[in-house]
Amino acid sequence: MNEYKSYMLNNFRTIPQLKNFSPEDLSDIETVGTVLPFKTNNYVVDELIDWSKVPDDPIFKLTFPQKEMLLPEDFDLISAVKNAEADILKDAVSSIRRKLNPHPAGQVKNIPVLHGERLEGLQHKYRETVLFFPSHGQTCHAYCTFCFRWPQFTGADSMKFASRQTEKLVSYLELHPEVTDVLFTGGDPMVMKTKLLKEYILPLLSDRLPNIQTIRIGTKSLSYWPYRFLTDNDSDELISLFDKIVKSGKNLAIMSHFNHPVELSTEAVRKAIARIRSTGAQIRGQSPLLRHINDSPEVWAENWRMQVNLNCIPYYMFIARDTGARHYFEVPLVDAWRIFREAYQKVSGVCRTVRGPSMSCTPGKVQLLGTAEIFGKKVFTLRMIQGRNPDWVARPFFARYDEKATWFDELKPAFGEDEFFFEKEPLQTRDFGGTFSFSEN
Repeated sequence: MNEYKSYMLNNFRTIPQLKNFSPEDLSDIETVGTVLPFKTNNYVVDELIDWSKVPDDPIFKLTFPQKEMLLPEDFDLISAVKNAEADILKDAVSSIRRKLNPHPAGQVKNIPVLHGERLEGLQHKYRETVLFFPSHGQTCHAYCTFCFRWPQFTGADSMKFASRQTEKLVSYLELHPEVTDVLFTGGDPMVMKTKLLKEYILPLLSDRLPNIQTIRIGTKSLSYWPYRFLTDNDSDELISLFDKIVKSGKNLAIMSHFNHPVELSTEAVRKAIARIRSTGAQIRGQSPLLRHINDSPEVWAENWRMQVNLNCIPYYMFIARDTGARHYFEVPLVDAWRIFREAYQKVSGVCRTVRGPSMSCTPGKVQLLGTAEIFGKKVFTLRMIQGRNPDWVARPFFARYDEKATWFDELKPAFGEDEFFFEKEPLQTRDFGGTFSFSEN
C-alpha cells in the first residue's frame, strides 16, 4: 500500500466497508463528525480495523465518530439543525464545542513571552521542556476520537496553537539555558514534507544551542501511516534527517502513540520501527487509558510486551483528558489504578519503564500511585512526575478516596486539609530564569 488516501466527512461514505451500514448509522457518524473532527485513511480502514467486529472493533471506535460521543441533548440539537442554514448550524456547533473544554490543563497559560511578544506556537509548562507547534504540522494522517488536541483540527483559529517562527524559537531557547528538550507536536509533525521539517529542526543542531540535548517528535504516524518512513517519496530523506540528528550528538526520541496492540501488528509498522531504530533514534510508546478501546490489563500488558519486542520503550499510561468526548472514554481512577497494576504485574522488568496512571492537569503530571489506609482512612496516594514548579516533583501527597472520580479536579485533599500543598503557592513563583512566568490570572 503505497498510495495514501484520506477520508473526511465530505467523502467518508465512499469507504467500501461502509456499504452495509444502515442510513441511520451513516447519519450518526455524520452528525457527530459535524462537532468532533473526523479523518481516517485507507491504511487504518484496510489494515487495522477488523470489520467483522464492527461496531465493537477498538480501532473503529478510535477513528470513527460514535453517536454516544455527544451527550444526548447535543446530538439531538445537531440532528435538528444539520440541514438548516449554515449560520444556524455553525452557531449550534460552536456552542457545543465551547462546552467541551477545548484547552484542558490550562494550556493557554503555557504560552511564553519573548521581548514582550507572546509566542503563540510555543508552550513552556515544565522547566526543561518546550513544546513547539509547527504550522505545517497541525493535522494528522487520521484523527483519534479521544484527542485532546481536537480544536487544532476544527478550523477555529482562536482554538489553535501554531507557529512558523523558527528564529523566535531559537532566540527563546538561547535565553533559557535551562531548557534541554524541544518537543515538536501538533497535530502531527510527520504530516510535513521532510524539506519543511528540516527548516524547523536543523537550526536546533547549531552551536548556538548547546543546552538542547533532546529533540522529541510527537507522532501517531507509526500507527496510522507507517509508510511515511518506508515508501513516501521523501522517506529516505526523512531517515537521513533522523540519522543527522543523532550523529550531531542530540538524542532523538520519537514519541509514538500506540493505543492498542493491533497498531503494532502489521508488517509495515514493524519495518518502519526497525528503519527508525537503525538511525539510533529512540521510540517511546504512550497512550491514554480509554473505555471501549483498551480498558483491560490484558490489552495493556500485550501492548507493552509488543513494544519492547520491537525495541520500543513503554513510556506512559495517561488518564484521558477532560475534554471532547470525555464522558465516552473516561474510566474511574480506582479502575485505572487496578488496570495499570494488574498489567504491570503481568510483564517483566524491561516493560516496567512505563509510568502511570498519569493525569496531565493544570499543576503538572499527577501520577496515581495507588490507595492506602492511613489513620483508619482510605486515601489515594499521588505524586507529580512533572510540575509547573519543579520543586513540586516527586513529593507524595494524599487525596480522599473517591470511587467515582475520573479526573484530578474531582479529588479533595485528605485529612481535613482545605487545599493540596501546591495550591498554597502562586504558580508565578517560578520564572525559569527569564522573561516567562506562570500565572493563574
